[in-house]
Amino acid sequence: MAQIKLPDLASPRFKADPHPLYARLRAEAPVYRARAFFLPAWIVTRYDDVLVVLKDQRFSKDFTSRMPWIPQSIHALTRNLLSLDPPDHTRLRALVNKAFTPSVADRLHARIQSVCDELLDAAAAEGSIDLVGGFGLPVPLTIIGDLLGVPRQDRRPFAAWTKLIAAGGSGGVVDLLRGLTGMWLCGRYLRKLAERRRAEPEDDLVTALIRAEEAGDKLSEDELISMIGLLLLAGYETTVNLIAGGALALIEHSQQLEMLRDNSNLAESAIEELLRYTSPADFASPRIAREDVALAASRIPRGSLVLASIGSANRDESQFRDPNTLDIAREPNRHLAFGIGAHFCVGAALARLEGRIALTTLFRRFPRLRLAVPRESLRWRRSMLFRGLRQLPVVW
Repeated sequence: MAQIKLPDLASPRFKADPHPLYARLRAEAPVYRARAFFLPAWIVTRYDDVLVVLKDQRFSKDFTSRMPWIPQSIHALTRNLLSLDPPDHTRLRALVNKAFTPSVADRLHARIQSVCDELLDAAAAEGSIDLVGGFGLPVPLTIIGDLLGVPRQDRRPFAAWTKLIAAGGSGGVVDLLRGLTGMWLCGRYLRKLAERRRAEPEDDLVTALIRAEEAGDKLSEDELISMIGLLLLAGYETTVNLIAGGALALIEHSQQLEMLRDNSNLAESAIEELLRYTSPADFASPRIAREDVALAASRIPRGSLVLASIGSANRDESQFRDPNTLDIAREPNRHLAFGIGAHFCVGAALARLEGRIALTTLFRRFPRLRLAVPRESLRWRRSMLFRGLRQLPVVW
């Protein structure tokens, strides 16, 4: 194995530009032994090998069983679609699939557009906006809040809690404690919300999940809480990163932005390319090797934690021509931003729609949009699994 000293993969400095390291790992040590989440782990970086980890049943999603320090009081929030194998995963996925179909997402088009317009109307008079806190966050948070029936006044606290949760696996003890605190606060609130919906049902997804029945099987109390928590986190966390990171990429590639402005037919392929180029989820959720697995001339021992780098796979030279070039007309574009196989992101259609409407509306309204601060002053969030900006101040 090549002697490559890994930096802190969750650090803001690394997240600012992870791709030189990923390129070296792909070339010299595509399956690299390291540590993550306080455990020995294997980092997988080549596209074809990442595909194996994401699809092969020799890799289990039940990684929480390797983390005995998680308190029982918040254990419910760790047992969700991201940490379950069939048949439990199959059963739970069937219960929520109907809520996130492309046709359901399409019906939300007008609502997403109105939210974008309201936010940008308010910003227009100011002449500036933070595309993270003032746009990228409130758009998907409003939509998933509407879908789930979370009262408006409760949505901002959720954003704070889920930031703690997202950073909780970054590798430090303080991050872990903060993440566990975020999970406890989130779980306590969700149980109260579920109690209210049982007593006073409404036309929202929480009520639908309470009533859900597929093949005679319903969600248990813990499964319900875990599912709501996952939908809230996954319902906006990566979309915030897509909107802000996508905006930054287009600002930095003015010719690509002009192409998008001149040809609205490129909107869908542009979102696919921004998903590939920015990789809002830098790593897939962890897997555990069920048995010894040979991968890229390495042997991953049974029981090992395995982390597949989506960000690296999406820049793999063997799969993508000129992978470090932003090309909004790229075809084909078999990126892995939403995963693949049985665990393909259930909210992919909604995230694509939100990203497309948000970014096309933003640059249509403000064609002179530019950074309000020097590029080198931008800071990235601390997170192992996600890659997103802390702030993105712009002017026009």
